[in-house]
Amino acid sequence: MKLFIELPTWLGDAVMATPAIENIVKSYPGCEITVFGSFLSTQLFGEHPNVKKIIVDKSRSGGNRYLNLYKQAGQIGKVDIAISFRSSFATKFFFWFLDASQKCTYRKAKNIERHQVLRYNDFVNRCLGLQTMPGALKVYQRDIIPPKRKDRKTAGINPGATYGSAKRWYPEKFAEVAVALAGKYDIMIFGGPNEKDIAADIEGELQKSGVMNYVNLAGKTTIPELIDQISQLDLFITGDSGPMHVAAAFRVPTVALFGPTKDKETSQWKNPHGRIVRKEMACAPCMKRTCPLKHHECMTKIEPEDILDAVKKVEST
Repeated sequence: MKLFIELPTWLGDAVMATPAIENIVKSYPGCEITVFGSFLSTQLFGEHPNVKKIIVDKSRSGGNRYLNLYKQAGQIGKVDIAISFRSSFATKFFFWFLDASQKCTYRKAKNIERHQVLRYNDFVNRCLGLQTMPGALKVYQRDIIPPKRKDRKTAGINPGATYGSAKRWYPEKFAEVAVALAGKYDIMIFGGPNEKDIAADIEGELQKSGVMNYVNLAGKTTIPELIDQISQLDLFITGDSGPMHVAAAFRVPTVALFGPTKDKETSQWKNPHGRIVRKEMACAPCMKRTCPLKHHECMTKIEPEDILDAVKKVEST
C-alpha cells in the first residue's frame, strides 16, 4: 500500500496531525508513505519507520507556483491513497494532477470549537471509513539522543511564535522568569532563525542579572536537534508554538502562555504535565496576527509571577 500525505504547513500543526497519521499506519500495516510539505513540517518525519520518501514543497521557490505544483505532482508516481491535511486552493489544484486511486483533502470546520488533533483525526476517519480515536502525539527521534544531565535540571525558554507578534510575550518578562529559575535550573533559550533578536534580548537580561548558567540555541538547531533537546528538558516555558507541541509529545512539564489564540483548539494534547496561563479578556481570543486594538492586553497582563506560580503547580505533578 502506497500513501501520499501532504502535511500541514506549520510545525505545530504537523505535530497535531501525528495521532491521525499513526491511526492511518495502524489501519494499513506495512504501508509506504511519501510525505510532502514545507521544509519545517517534513523534517518532523525523517525518522518515521513508514515514511520512505520526503518531498519538500518548492512551488514558491521561483516561477509560476501552479506550474511548479503541476511538475511536482507528475514526479510523485502512482499511489493508492493521497491525503492532504491542508484545505487551500493550491492543494486542490495539486491533487487534481496526482495519480491516486483515492484522494482526500481536509476541510476546515468553521464555527465548531474542537481541538485540532480531533479535527484531523475526524477527517481521516471520514476519508478512510475508520472509527479510530486519536492517541498521544508521536514524534520519532534519531537513535543518538543527547544524554540527560544528572547534576542539574534544565529549563527551556521559547519566546518565539511564528504565526505573529500577537502570540508573543515579552523578552524582559521571559528573562525575569529565567532569572528566578536559574538557581534551580540551567537555562536553554530556544528560537528559530527569525527569533535570534528576541533570544539575544533575553540573554542580555540574564547577563545583567549575573546569570551565566544558560545557553542560547536560537537559530542554531535543526528540527531533529530541536526535538532531541526539547525531549530532554525538565521544564519548558513557551508561547503557543510548534515547539510547545513537540514538548507535549514527550510529556515535558510545560507552562504555555496563550493570548490571542484558542487554547481549547491548540493547547498541548494529552500532556498531563502541562499548564496554561491566560487572562480572561472580552476581546480574546481574537485569532489575529497583531493586536487589532493596539493594547495587546491579553499578553501584557500576564506577569512573571503568573508563570512562576504555574511552574510550582507543574513541579508538584
